[in-house]
Amino acid sequence: MIDLRFFSGATALALLLAGAAHAQTPKSGEQVYKEVCAACHAQGVANAPKFGDKKIWTPLIAEGQAVLTAHAWVGVRAMPPRGGNPNLSQEEFSRAVAYMARAAGGNWRDPDAKMLGRIKAEEAERVKNLNTKK
Repeated sequence: MIDLRFFSGATALALLLAGAAHAQTPKSGEQVYKEVCAACHAQGVANAPKFGDKKIWTPLIAEGQAVLTAHAWVGVRAMPPRGGNPNLSQEEFSRAVAYMARAAGGNWRDPDAKMLGRIKAEEAERVKNLNTKK
């Protein structure tokens, strides 16, 4: 932490704003994969689709970006919600899913606002369906 007492008002404000902007920059899909997802997806732990395995990922990619991402976000099969990291934002998580899909031959882009909206809508539908099954 920087001691802002040693800076002028304008400089201190600029440092605070720069720090806030940096803190809010979402992680890349590759960063999230390496920090969270690789623990299972690198080796296929608990039948997690292995990173880069086109045969396993092809039917998952065919489900569509919004569907696959939302289901994984909520938790699916042995995978816990958010891949087990409650601190991930949905955007960061979605970037990681897109990164893994691209590694297996998918042409998914990092989600824009429209795709994030579709993921959020699919998440709500998934949660509703899971709650009705209880």
